[in-house]
Amino acid sequence: MSVLVDFSIFPVGEAEHLSPFVASVVDLIADSGHSYQLTAMGTLFETNTLGDALSLIERAQALLAAAGCKRVYATVKLDIREGPTGRLAQKTASVEARLRR
Repeated sequence: MSVLVDFSIFPVGEAEHLSPFVASVVDLIADSGHSYQLTAMGTLFETNTLGDALSLIERAQALLAAAGCKRVYATVKLDIREGPTGRLAQKTASVEARLRR
C-alpha cells in the first residue's frame, strides 16, 4: 500500500514568523524515515499504511503542543492506493516526462 499525504500544520497566534515551528515538523517527518518533499505550501510524504500517516500527523501536533502551541491549524489530503510505494517521485516524474520542454 502507498499513502501519499499533502500536509501542512502551523500554530495560530504564536508568532509572526512560523518557520521555526514548521522546521521542527519537517525534521520530525525527515527523522521518521519516510520519503518527503518540502513545498512552499506544505510537505508531501509517503507511508506504507494509513495508520503510519495518521500517527505521523498526530506526532506533529504533539510536537507543537509540547512547544507551547495552544492552537494549531492543519490541512491534510490523502491519496491511498494499493500497490507499491515510491509514488512520491513517480507521479512527478510521469508529468515531467510529458512536458514539452
